[in-house]
Amino acid sequence: MKKLVILGAGTGGTLMARHLTRRLDRSAWSITVVDRDTDHYYQPGFLFIPFGLYERAQLVKDRSRFLPKGVEFTVAEVERIDAAANAVVLEDGRSLPYDMLIVATGAEIVPAELAGSAEGWRDTIFDFYTPEGSEALARALEVFPGGRLVVHIQEMPIKCPVVPIEFALLADWHFTRRRMRRDVEITFVTPLGGPFTRPIASRKFGGLFDERGIGVVGDFVTERVDAAARKLVCYDGREVPYDLLVTIPTNMGAGFVERSGLGDELRFIPVDAKTLQSKSHDNIFVIGDASDAPTAKAGSVVHFQAEILTENVLRAIEGKPLAPDLDGHANCFIATGFRKAILIDYNYDIEPLHGRFPIPVLGPLPMLKESRLNHLGKLAFRHMYWRWLLKGRPFPFVPDRLSMAGKKRPPSD
Repeated sequence: MKKLVILGAGTGGTLMARHLTRRLDRSAWSITVVDRDTDHYYQPGFLFIPFGLYERAQLVKDRSRFLPKGVEFTVAEVERIDAAANAVVLEDGRSLPYDMLIVATGAEIVPAELAGSAEGWRDTIFDFYTPEGSEALARALEVFPGGRLVVHIQEMPIKCPVVPIEFALLADWHFTRRRMRRDVEITFVTPLGGPFTRPIASRKFGGLFDERGIGVVGDFVTERVDAAARKLVCYDGREVPYDLLVTIPTNMGAGFVERSGLGDELRFIPVDAKTLQSKSHDNIFVIGDASDAPTAKAGSVVHFQAEILTENVLRAIEGKPLAPDLDGHANCFIATGFRKAILIDYNYDIEPLHGRFPIPVLGPLPMLKESRLNHLGKLAFRHMYWRWLLKGRPFPFVPDRLSMAGKKRPPSD
């Protein structure tokens, strides 16, 4: 019997296990999924813990609940991939041979990459990309008396590039609600030229920041944090002081990727961006945040990738040419506070545009515009994630590839 091994039981690994269980000849193929623990988190919810909107227990379920029957689930740390031998070596010494391998181990923050951060970590320096970090930040915000709050991105790429923007806007709402907004100076520090990676959306978010009195310091390539003096230091000599620093440290792939010799300098695995096949091994595919594909590292991207990647895995098994159908489609709601949110929909080539989604003209959701409907969509997505997305069901009217229907190109186009 041939063996398919999937590393990671998060969004990508779960979806691929579900799709391939339905499509593979199970008398000829076994499927094994490996993860280091049994906790499946709804990661977008981490953003809301610091503001008291969610608790950790509301965001976690057992991974095995979402894996299909007949799949073997192995809880273990991966030591490395021995690609030459077509085997996954686990920390406990076991070896899992494979004929086809799918890597779905995501990305993780690496605070050690931010020089000087250890001296103030979880004291005056916090993250919200982990459940522990979000809970610690919640406690810090509860007693924050006011002063300089800095939201900082160390370097790109990061998981879901809009989340730091959301945090800054929600902080404005949070302190307004507590009637202490005048006592808090909020500054957004980024290595980009503006708040976002694409110009039209960046101008939109920049305008929101201006309206809310949130300062932006762009092109800031951080050299280090001076935790004792409470300031960020840029390589060009600029400094940004803070009383409370909320940072998104360097995001990197899993440690075993480096030990396997398969990753780039950030431990992301180089792939063909249109097929997600490893550039160095034909029987290895990568889904989601673990690859170097130039798209947003976000759950919606994984959902759009999964259907197309399933077809390409089957093609590879059958010895057929792969279909270069992936376009980097990304779609997400951005919470802006005050019961409003913005929806963006884009891909490798098309940036977020104005329009209506998912049905042209009718919508009902406006794109690149604040609305209450988008806020409700943001709230509903947590339930849809557990009950719909993880089960591999397609979203009505939302194709895997980006559709231009309902979108308005700017006049310069």
